[in-house]
Amino acid sequence: MMGTGSKAGRGEPPNDSALTVGRGEGSSRSNAGRDEPRTSSEARGDERIADVGIARRLLARPELGAILGAVIIFAFFGSLSEVFRSPPGMANWLDPASTLGIMAIAVALLMIGGEFDLSAGVMTGTVGLTIGLLSSHYGCNVWLAILVALALALGLGFLNGYLTVRTGLPSFIITLGSFLMLQGLNLGVTKVLTNTVLIEGIDRAPGYPLARSIFASSVGLGGAEFRITILWWLALTVFATYVLLRTRQGNWIFAVGGDVRSARNVGVPADKTKIGLFMTTSGAAWLVGTMMALRLTSVQANQGIGDELIYIVAAVIGGCLLTGGFGSAIGASLGALIFGMTSQGIVYVGWDSDWFKFFLGAMLLLAVLSNHAVRRYAEQSRKRARV
Repeated sequence: MMGTGSKAGRGEPPNDSALTVGRGEGSSRSNAGRDEPRTSSEARGDERIADVGIARRLLARPELGAILGAVIIFAFFGSLSEVFRSPPGMANWLDPASTLGIMAIAVALLMIGGEFDLSAGVMTGTVGLTIGLLSSHYGCNVWLAILVALALALGLGFLNGYLTVRTGLPSFIITLGSFLMLQGLNLGVTKVLTNTVLIEGIDRAPGYPLARSIFASSVGLGGAEFRITILWWLALTVFATYVLLRTRQGNWIFAVGGDVRSARNVGVPADKTKIGLFMTTSGAAWLVGTMMALRLTSVQANQGIGDELIYIVAAVIGGCLLTGGFGSAIGASLGALIFGMTSQGIVYVGWDSDWFKFFLGAMLLLAVLSNHAVRRYAEQSRKRARV
């Protein structure tokens, strides 16, 4: 049913007239095209105006589990390590959380739209290598290299989306092919052009200082240096949340992830929406790849490989369902925050870093079980509200 996930995921009434017809189920459709006011029994049967209570609305929010998880992990590591809760310590665990969060937001939007992108991780490496080759190997201005990398990333995202909607094959298969091809291209092209797998010297290219100040600088606060990527992360979280909850495009994303056939029936441009989501993911990969290339001033040919699974894990921890139609950008950001706190917290308390994988797997399992329970609760709440 279209809108089942979207309604629960947003906790907001839809603002798209076309989708309102589709989401309202039988009662909405029965009133379409007539001017008579609704009877009291019809009003009780309409989930859009039913009063389900504040507590039920909060429990049905996809990011609730991530909020609780973030609080528990902060309290846990903060109680064991004074450094963890100090400004320098916070700067250290917010740094990896920020770049992961930027990608997790885009991946979450794609998952809400019912698709996956397994090439997102390696694409960050492709972007970095493009910038490195053009700026340090061919002497181009860094800004020109960044623009070329942006065009390349958006083109790859369009190709992933176009092949997915035109062939009808699972995006898992399409993007797995993209992942393998990009992995081979990154390694092969870099070795052919430079005879090595490492590109260095980006900081010697013209335009680097200004580009670094925008994408890879730091801001002093409370005696610590916080990466500017954290500001990018927060701004994109707010923007993505606004798009999902307050725009027609947000309704389309939930609709195509909930039931793409019903979405098409009510006029949603499903193919364009899905292609746009793939391009959004590749755009995020461009941003993160640019940030890392300018920060490190060097790029490895295998950069980003394997990160795509961490992006998906962060989105799932944040409340996104693997089946699509349910999730939030805030939840994905919180999932990235949990990842950042855990990865640095283990170091601060002196544990073996091998335990990080155990915590990551445990959090993923708990998140999937929690999301499943929340979805069942949300569905039962709507059924009770319609009675």
